[in-house]
Amino acid sequence: MGGPLGAIIGRRYSSSAPAGDDDRGPGGAIITHDRKCRDLPFLALFAAFCLAMIINSSFGFNQGNPLRLTYGLDYKGNICGSRHGDPDLRELDVRYWMNPNQVYQSGLKGSQINLPDAKAICLMECPLPAEDGLNFICDYPEGDIRLSVDDWIDRDYDYFEYLTPDMRNSSLQLQGPCYPVIFPSVNVYWSCQFIARASNVSLKHWQQMGGISIDENMLIDKTIHHAINSKSAVLKRYVADIGKSWPVLIVCGGLLPLFLSVIWLLMIRYFVAGMPWITVVLFNILVISVTMFFYIKAGWIGSDPLTVVIGASDPYVSIGGREINHLHVAAVLMTIVMIIAFLTSIAIVRRILMATSVLKVAAKVIGEVQALIIFPIMPYFILAIFYMLWFSATLHLFSSGQVLRNDCNTNCCSYDLKLGKVNCDSCCGYSVHYTHHIDIAILFHLFGCYWATQFFLACSSTVIAGSVASYYWARGEISHDIPFRTVISSLKRLLRYSLGSVALGSLIVSMVEWVRFILESIRRRLKLVDSAHESWFAKTISSSSQCCLGCMDWTIRSVNRNGYIMIAITGKGFWKASVLATGLIMNNILRIGKVNVIGDVILLLGKLCVSLMCALFAFLMLDTHRYKSAHNKISSPLVPVLVSWALGYVVAKLFFAVVEMSIETNILSFCQDAEEHEGNARYATPLLVETLEQQRLTQTQGPGP
Repeated sequence: MGGPLGAIIGRRYSSSAPAGDDDRGPGGAIITHDRKCRDLPFLALFAAFCLAMIINSSFGFNQGNPLRLTYGLDYKGNICGSRHGDPDLRELDVRYWMNPNQVYQSGLKGSQINLPDAKAICLMECPLPAEDGLNFICDYPEGDIRLSVDDWIDRDYDYFEYLTPDMRNSSLQLQGPCYPVIFPSVNVYWSCQFIARASNVSLKHWQQMGGISIDENMLIDKTIHHAINSKSAVLKRYVADIGKSWPVLIVCGGLLPLFLSVIWLLMIRYFVAGMPWITVVLFNILVISVTMFFYIKAGWIGSDPLTVVIGASDPYVSIGGREINHLHVAAVLMTIVMIIAFLTSIAIVRRILMATSVLKVAAKVIGEVQALIIFPIMPYFILAIFYMLWFSATLHLFSSGQVLRNDCNTNCCSYDLKLGKVNCDSCCGYSVHYTHHIDIAILFHLFGCYWATQFFLACSSTVIAGSVASYYWARGEISHDIPFRTVISSLKRLLRYSLGSVALGSLIVSMVEWVRFILESIRRRLKLVDSAHESWFAKTISSSSQCCLGCMDWTIRSVNRNGYIMIAITGKGFWKASVLATGLIMNNILRIGKVNVIGDVILLLGKLCVSLMCALFAFLMLDTHRYKSAHNKISSPLVPVLVSWALGYVVAKLFFAVVEMSIETNILSFCQDAEEHEGNARYATPLLVETLEQQRLTQTQGPGP
């Protein structure tokens, strides 16, 4: 154990303390000793990592444009909906492929034409064939076409009657500048999805005008559908959904969990006896509610499923997409979670009274150290600022790249209005080209978010642990000064001595999580490649490795949490503090036993209640007209809901650490107190002694008949 700690953490405040000690004052000298800065290399590593994140994000801000995540490119390389295009496209955000034969040919195997090279322009809405004639969609007006863009829009993009004979002949050869509208189309995520059902009236008029043959085939439908539903396109839309739903994230991921967490802490303080029961019941209600919302949006309940069509009408109801499939998967997973939650609730009903006694210990501390309720607001605002900057950088990083002309060998011709003739030299379209290092930059950005989150949470937990330890070891002597001075003193000690140790602990947790993530990604890819030949041995090894990593992650989190407590108390480095904490726990396992476990379970359910409430409110906000139509329409509620859930969980974890660390710190302090005084904890409150001694007797006697 490295010697008794009572001489350090049990020392009383005295007038002999050094005059220059920053921790001098009520509650400060109690856990003050010969401290010094620990684990400085890891603090320097964290600072260097933060600097690298800033540089990495600046690359995204410089190269990215979030509009690329939602809207496509026209044949000139303009982003639909951008005011910086040529012409100004701020109101023209729907991409439409003008030549139906190019769309058809791009779906043929071995064809030289790819859909990104097919001629596309930006419109306000997808065109439909005329009911009694033939409509044309003409190129942007320029050259000899003396129309403004506004006039072109007012004419429904049709100036065929103004064309010269040469232009008309070129148009009848499907070389522009005007192209016939033969197939109906529907706006699917701001790209006009052709419907493979040609208009007989329009096709008849086209043939009477002498137009060349237009191919009718399901490839007209499938080619665009596959492009819109590619993995990269869906991922971009999911990231774009985060940007569009930022009011939802602020309310449901920031303000709501703050309010709910504070309410939960106050109820723990004043209504502790009923909180375990309320938490368990509310948790089950929320799990069922969120599951039902997934069923509704997946189309399995009710008549309000997700639609991929932008706009009020849905003329092509059979259109689907990956987003709907993902909602089906989410609904199944939530069903499994709902069943597990119900069974878990039944299992812990008999332990609720034990959880109540544990929470009473934390309520006692909160009542004495009242500043603990409001302290998490400070790291909350730090995290809020960090997340706002991080999400903005994420949108730009995912959209970073260069808009470059494709390298193609397509043989095609189109009428160039500026040159005034048919041009066969510029058939290649434009695409956003990403370099290989962007993938690394995005992974680095994601890892940085996780490490920074763990770091801020660990800092908050360490400050709380130091405050609670001061309360435990000085109880009765400085109680009139405890509410504020202990928190300030603990914060000073963290900033002055222990930031390096916190950086190390948070790094270990982050690295283990990312090893799990990488191994799981590799396992899924290998499973997709060779799913038919995967042996039972390989499946067993894969499952076992994931299970081992999960257990390792849980163990490290537990060791870290107790390590932060000993860092706050002793000022030791991370490794020594973790060893001290582990030794105390192992030597007193009979005392803490199920008390610690059942307390953690109730606190976990409380965090899930807050986060599930955030997810439920996010569903309700996203189910309004604002996010179901026009430019703010999201592709799926899945990602905003999950992000709201994650943010709500982080905020809940930040505030619930007050209760969590109060319980853990009291238990560790009790164990050390008992070891130093021959099994009798001198400084423990009667309530804490009663709770732990009762647990020890229960463990020793075993279960009753």
